[in-house]
Parts: sequence; C-alpha cells; structure tokens
Amino acid sequence: MSRIKHSPAPAESPPSRRGFLVASVGGGIAFSFLSACDDTGGKSAGPEVASYEPTIWYSIDNAGMITVNIIRAEMGQHVGTSLARILADELEASWDDVRINHVDSDPKWGLMVTGGSWSVWQTFTLYSQAGAAGRQALIEAGATELGVAPSTCSARDGKVVSGGKSISYGDIVSKGMQKTFTAEELGAIALKPVSERRLIGKPVVALDMLEKTNGSAVYGIDAKVDGMVYARPLIPPTRNGATVNSVDDSGAKDVKGYLESVVIEDPSGTTSGWVLVVADKYPAALAASDLVRVEWTAGPGSDVSEQDLQNNAQALLDDDSIGAILDTGNSDTSAAFAGAATTVDETYTTATALHFQMEPVNALAFEKDGVMEIHTGNQWQSLVLPWLAAALDMPEDKIVMRSYHLGGGFGRRLNGDYAIPAALAAKALGKPVKMILTREDDTRMDSVRSPSVQRLRLAVDTDGNVTGMEQHTAAGWPTKVMAPFFMPNGTNGVAYDPFAISGANHWYTVGAHRVRAVSNELANSTFRPGWLRSVGPGFTNWALESFMDEVAHALGRDPVDFRLSLLTGEGHNAGSAPNSVGGALRQAEVVRRCAEKAGWGETLPLDTGLGLATSFGQERDMPTWVACAAKVMVNRTTGEVTVEKLTLVADAGTIVDPDGAKAQMEGAALWGLSLALHEGTKFENGQVKDRNLDAYTPLRLEDVPELDISFVDSTELPVGLGEPATTVVGPAIGNAIYNAVGARLRHIPIKPDAVKAQI
Repeated sequence: MSRIKHSPAPAESPPSRRGFLVASVGGGIAFSFLSACDDTGGKSAGPEVASYEPTIWYSIDNAGMITVNIIRAEMGQHVGTSLARILADELEASWDDVRINHVDSDPKWGLMVTGGSWSVWQTFTLYSQAGAAGRQALIEAGATELGVAPSTCSARDGKVVSGGKSISYGDIVSKGMQKTFTAEELGAIALKPVSERRLIGKPVVALDMLEKTNGSAVYGIDAKVDGMVYARPLIPPTRNGATVNSVDDSGAKDVKGYLESVVIEDPSGTTSGWVLVVADKYPAALAASDLVRVEWTAGPGSDVSEQDLQNNAQALLDDDSIGAILDTGNSDTSAAFAGAATTVDETYTTATALHFQMEPVNALAFEKDGVMEIHTGNQWQSLVLPWLAAALDMPEDKIVMRSYHLGGGFGRRLNGDYAIPAALAAKALGKPVKMILTREDDTRMDSVRSPSVQRLRLAVDTDGNVTGMEQHTAAGWPTKVMAPFFMPNGTNGVAYDPFAISGANHWYTVGAHRVRAVSNELANSTFRPGWLRSVGPGFTNWALESFMDEVAHALGRDPVDFRLSLLTGEGHNAGSAPNSVGGALRQAEVVRRCAEKAGWGETLPLDTGLGLATSFGQERDMPTWVACAAKVMVNRTTGEVTVEKLTLVADAGTIVDPDGAKAQMEGAALWGLSLALHEGTKFENGQVKDRNLDAYTPLRLEDVPELDISFVDSTELPVGLGEPATTVVGPAIGNAIYNAVGARLRHIPIKPDAVKAQI
C-alpha cells in the first residue's frame, strides 16, 4: 500500500483564463498531502460531501472546511500557511476551518515553481481576488437563504450575517449554488480595506506545524510503494557528456539482494553516463555499488580547476565586446570616465558554493495505467516535466510529479535532474525504482553556485559628484543551461541570464550606469550551474556593496551618508506601482533605520568594527529593500573574524505572515554569514573538492551571532523575503572587517589567512 494520498485525475477541460465558475459539485476529494494538523473537531463530513469550488484554488465542503490548493513547494518555510491566509482573509473564513493541499503537477495550475522569493508576491493578488469572489458569491447565496437583501449582509468567521440572523458557509454550500464571473468582473471585485484584515499580518498557528513536529510529515525520501526496488547511482567523472564503456558487476553478485546494474541512456542529455546499482534494499544497493566497476569516457571539463574557471571569467571580462548590456536608462559611460577627476576600479571574486540541503536528492518512479509517476520533492515541476518527456519518449500528459515536503531546497531542487535516472530505470525494469543519492553523490552532482569575477568602476567629477558607474560580471549561467526561455535580451540584443546579474542593476543614482553580464562558458560546460539561495545577488551585491564602501573611503565620505546621497529616487530609480512604489527612497529609509539601530558612529572597542550594506533583494521588478549592519571583532594574530551581531531592517511591503517573515530573514541572514566566512569549495579535475560536512563547513551553531531583525510597516504589495537578507550580510561583514583593522577583502569566503595577510 502506498503511504501517499493522491490528487484526483486532471479535469478534462481546464478552467478558462477569462472566467471561472462558482458551482456546487458532488463527489469525493483526495489530496496529495493534506496538513496533518487537520483537527477539524469532527466537522468534516467525510469524502462523500458536496463541495463548492469558487475557483480552482480552493473548495469548501458542506461542513464549512476550506481546502486551499498550493502549487508552491514546502521546504520548511510554511508557504502554505502564508498563501492560505491571503485567501482566507478575503473570504472571511475562520482560520480553524482552513487546511492546505499541496497539489501534484497538472497543466491547469500554470507555472509551478518555487524560487526567487516569488511565492507570496505572485500569489497575493490572485488569491485575494479568489477569496473576495467567494465571499461575494456566498453573501449573495446566504442572503437568499436568510430571506434578506445582500446589501444587509456581511461575512465574518465563516458565516453570512444579517442583523440577528446568520448562516454558515457549510450550510450555504449544502444548498447548492452557481455563479460565473468574467475576467473583467474578477479584476473589478473590491478587496477589503487594509484596516479590516483579520488574518494577514496577524499571529496564527502554521497549518503544517503539527506534522513537522510529530514526525508525520512525508518527504520524498519517505515515499514507498509495494514491489519497489532501490538504486544508488554511480556518478560519471564529468557532469556533462560522459559515456559508459563497460560495467563489471561480477563482484556485486555476491551481495545478498543485489539485482542488476542499469546503464542510463538519457535522450534528454540531462544525466549522461549514470549507472544505477539496483537491489531489493538500499543497504544492499550501497554495498553492491562499492563492488561495481565502471569505465567511462569523460566529457568536457575533466581537467578544469577553480583557477581555470576564474581565469576564463577574467579573460571574458577583459573583452568589452562580449556580453549583454542591461537597460539602466543610460549605459553610455564613456563621457563620464573621460572627464573624471577621480576613478575607482576594483575586482571582486567569489568561490564555488554548494547547496548541502539536509535531505539528499531522491526520486521514486513507476508506471501505472500508462502514466509515469514521479514521487519526489521538487521546486520546479514545470521545468522538469519536459525533460522527463524527452527522456522517456512520453507525452507530458502521461507523466505526473507527486508532491512531497522537501528536506531543504535552497534552489537545488529547482533542477530536478535526479528524477530522470529513476524514471528511466523504472521504465527499463518494469517495476518501481527508488533512487537515493548519498551525501557524496549529491555533492558531486550538485548544481553549484558558479564562481564569479566582477569588475566595478566609478567616475567622480571635480565637484565630487558621481557621474558614471560600471559593473561587469562573469559567471556560469543556470538559466541559460536549464531554462533559456527565461532569458530576456539586453539593450544590445544579446540574451542574458537575469539570475546571474540581478543586483548589479541597482537603485543608486550614479549618472550613466553600465551593467554587463557575461556567460562563463567554461563553467557552463564543466558543471550544471544552479540557482542557490539569493542566486545572482549573492555575488553581485557582494561586489557592489563592498565597492560602495571602498568608494566612500576613497572620497573621504562616511559610507552611510555616501549611500544616502545616491539613493535619491530620481529618474530611473523613482519606482512605480504596483511593485516598487517609492523606489530608492524606500531603500534609503531602511539604511537610515539600520544605521541608527546598530549605533552607527558610536565608539567601539579596539579591533571591533561596524559595517553596513544594503540591497533591494532579488529583482528590480520585485524589490525588497533591506539593509544590514554587521558588528565584528577581528583577532589580529590569527585573522579569525567573530561576528557579534547582525542588525537587519527590511521593507517588504505588506507582511503576510509575521512569524514566517522573521524566520525567513533569520535563515537568509545566517546563510549569508555562512557564505561570507565559512562556505566555499573549489573545482579540481572537473569535480568539487569538498563532498561532505567534514570538509565543507557551513556555519555552526556556536558561531551564530545576536540577530536584531525588524520590518518597516507598510501597506504596499508584499514582496519576497526568502532570499534578500542573504545578499547584504557578506558585504556588511567585509566592510566591518575593514573598519575594525583596515583589511580590505575582495573574495568570499573570507578566510583567516586572507585577513591576516591584509592587516
């Protein structure tokens, strides 16, 4: 028996984008994984109940239970709680009557992706309108049942109320109802005033809290079906283009439970050269895999080192004719630099960084009734399904990805490459195959954050005014490798990866502003570059905010005052509705608040420094204004850096889930600290050097500093919080080190030897 409940089969006719039906329908509903925190007090009427579906995004049964469909992946961030409360608030539902359903892949859901801090931002208006439409329909139907005019009715806590009369949503649904809204009507539905919000921004219990704390939450690694076998992959010497010459499994045949070794022939080109060692139990697969001998012909990159990647990036930057130029309003900096009285020109680098999520990637695959089922935790089903279709030579509508909790994603599970070998093995063997990577396997096949090289230049005229600035960035491009359809064109007609350059197109007013994005093709061919928490801004903002500090010091300016002088909100940086109302002036405000809270300008102990950095989070189209002040102490003898406190202030518009928002800021900040001082590996002979937590050493609990996190009260559109804090901590630490002991570091991770060498 499967431990997993599944969603119903896809509807024969997906709902029109131009309207939706409010209808009463009968029949049972089964869910992918309903919240285990489903304490309904006996109100649920069971599977054979009428169900009212105002939109595809939720349903209400005749006991009044509201099930909100969630297409975003749950990886510890309580995304279902955040999204459900948006809808439930406009619906005027009782939070006790709300539960969540993480749905399986289906074209009717549209783009299924969880990344870029997009979930709340992309869903807010959609779910608000859906909830408001349901409220309106329920009031109209409830008024009829109460025998009163709809104008006398209001909705509250799952009931329609008129004077002393009331009727519950469940009782209304049990009577049956139907109403159609056009797209125009849906867009015109009036949302509640901010003052009447009862769930958004208020403390509630997360809907999935119980299952996460009592052990009942089901992760991909927990998936089971009858008759399945287990597989551990043998990883080829290169990420791309390796071919299998021979497999000798004679030694493995002595292992009890060993079945066979399957060579993966992947027509999609996603997982070339994999060999799956299959056994009846996973321990047997592990034991047998150590005894199987495979000879490969390596693909490109088998001799590439970290220094090769950096050297290639630098050489590419030196050729100004290549790369894409971003639209910054005015990118012609030639006059500014020709007439400059002062110029500052520096280069910054970052090392290869790994994801190292807690749950190694895995997938269970089997074919049932002509449909290939993939049971796994994944962040981007819409990206992976076409790969699976190409690999299996099956139409996409015959493949379904079942949803599970993720034991950490951080961008690794945006690349669902690990689903393909399991599916191909299941197809070849005609039985369910559960493939689990070891920690070392996972690391070797990780979609790492590419190393980067960046050159920044700034021009100042004789009056001390900044007249021009450039930022040139070279790195591996994950979007080019895996999702080229997501790449826009620059002003020079060259396509670029926005997730490898966002952050460089900042909100400072600097006169002419040239931003150039260059793809490091050596990186792209050596490994599969990935999206790692904060993506491009994790390295673009490291360079930018370190550089802004260097410029301030070079000009004899206070770094905070210098930044504020450039955050004027003029022209290209004025901002616009609905996402960036206020523009750079909102970024200036978080800088002011952060500096004040951290005690900027106060006297500090010897070898202790305070550094500040700021950013707008992920993208100009969805800016999350954030600033960080880092207080550090530096040991001059050893070069060891101790981060004593991080002060962060963010303006993310409306805060939907206060507890979740704070948790996201905490996690992102600590990830930024980890990347700044602790994390980083390098390539040797085409493979990452560090493959487990004995050598790769993320932030440990003993190194966690005091955190002071606050938000600007706002009623603007909510924007993302999963990643922005990651982008500011690193440069804030680097700037603090300089203020403490005068050591300027231009590479992360910052290691004690490098600090000591600069003192």
